[in-house]
Amino acid sequence: MPQSIHFISIGGSAMHNLALALHQQGYTVTGSDETIYEPSRTRLEKQNLLPAQTGWFPEKIHTGLDAVIAGMHARKDNPELIKALELGLPIYSYPEFIYQLSRQKQRVVIAGSHGKTTIVAMILHVLKHYNREFDFWVGDPIEEFDTTVRLSSTAPLIIIEGDEYASSPIDSRPKFLAFQPHIALISGIAWDHINLYPTWDEYVDQFESLAEAMPKAGILIFDESDDMLDVIGQKERDDITKIPYLAHPSEIVKGETFLITKQGKRVSTKLFGQHNMKNIAGAITVCDRIGITEDMFYEAIPTFTGVSKRLEKIAESTDRTVFRDFAHSPAKVEATTEAVKQQYPDKKLLAVVELQSIDNTNKSFLDKYKETTDAADQVAIFIHPGSADSGEQITTSDIQKAFQKPSLHVFTDSAALQNYLLQERDASHIFLFMSSETFGGLDLSNLAPKLI
Repeated sequence: MPQSIHFISIGGSAMHNLALALHQQGYTVTGSDETIYEPSRTRLEKQNLLPAQTGWFPEKIHTGLDAVIAGMHARKDNPELIKALELGLPIYSYPEFIYQLSRQKQRVVIAGSHGKTTIVAMILHVLKHYNREFDFWVGDPIEEFDTTVRLSSTAPLIIIEGDEYASSPIDSRPKFLAFQPHIALISGIAWDHINLYPTWDEYVDQFESLAEAMPKAGILIFDESDDMLDVIGQKERDDITKIPYLAHPSEIVKGETFLITKQGKRVSTKLFGQHNMKNIAGAITVCDRIGITEDMFYEAIPTFTGVSKRLEKIAESTDRTVFRDFAHSPAKVEATTEAVKQQYPDKKLLAVVELQSIDNTNKSFLDKYKETTDAADQVAIFIHPGSADSGEQITTSDIQKAFQKPSLHVFTDSAALQNYLLQERDASHIFLFMSSETFGGLDLSNLAPKLI
């Protein structure tokens, strides 16, 4: 088992968490990076793993290393990576390395364009509720756990969030393939990474490859309501168990969502929205395959509070509520907006969407936002000034044409957006912020109390 590990690009969210986990397991860990932001910097510093200097230092790469782990932010011409190749050292992407450490475990991978983190978090919550021993890897922090990864020598099971991004600078395969799962769940397919997969077919092919790579006696779980995924999931494959699922039956009573069991019982849940009912159905299906019955799941799920920035309630009064959500792609924006409106049908909803990445500021992609915010009463779009793809400037007119929402307002300045929201405070009851970024540095922790 490798004992001395060097991380190229140690400051990344995934990379620094893996570095910390290995350090806690007794590995000798070193690393390099060009820039290291918070919270990675402080967390590495506390464990004496923060590089003394930023930058790349080929002299850190030597034959005494057992392995090198290359992060996605390390380019192919990285001098440390080149040195590692010259020395013939074992080089892994972090998904490959996690696989190496979990080869003797039952590997469960949660994939799909949306819902991955929530499904993983639910499964982990239930396992923890019953004091099961398990390892995990998840893309974003979960409130119940101090780190995003746990790797041990004793846990018989590992739950992994697997995305479709490339594994490393020298391995273009989607990360979820590296894990070689015994059980794979695909939550849905919604094309939202056009910078990586320029066509719909290329994007879908990644999930087809995951289904095709399932081992004999493997279990493929998938959302049956997703037309393309249903085609992939239902395809005949030797010795593969196919388990489709649909949204869990539920009802809303006075603004609270209840799951309806097969026996007709009501089970309280803090989650709401059709997309979350699908997430719950997927989590139940996985749990059933790892020794957690439906009754056990229903006992544990009422105390699951959700995942940060996934329809997270950040402020509330008797009249108003403020939510934030990680939604930014068209499918996620639509699902989140509809979920909130269904939960509060009689209240005026103001949805705020940030268009940030190269994906959703591409002119040819913008029209996919058509009708995605129709459930909202008012809509505000924030876009960074100068946001463009291939030098093509995105204008207010482009955005209004794409969304086709008469009441839509477009902002390029966070102060102007904040002023608008404060002016709308008395006219709106629900404020929904959707972004994978920060609306140009808007301080939601300060703004939210003012809105309620």
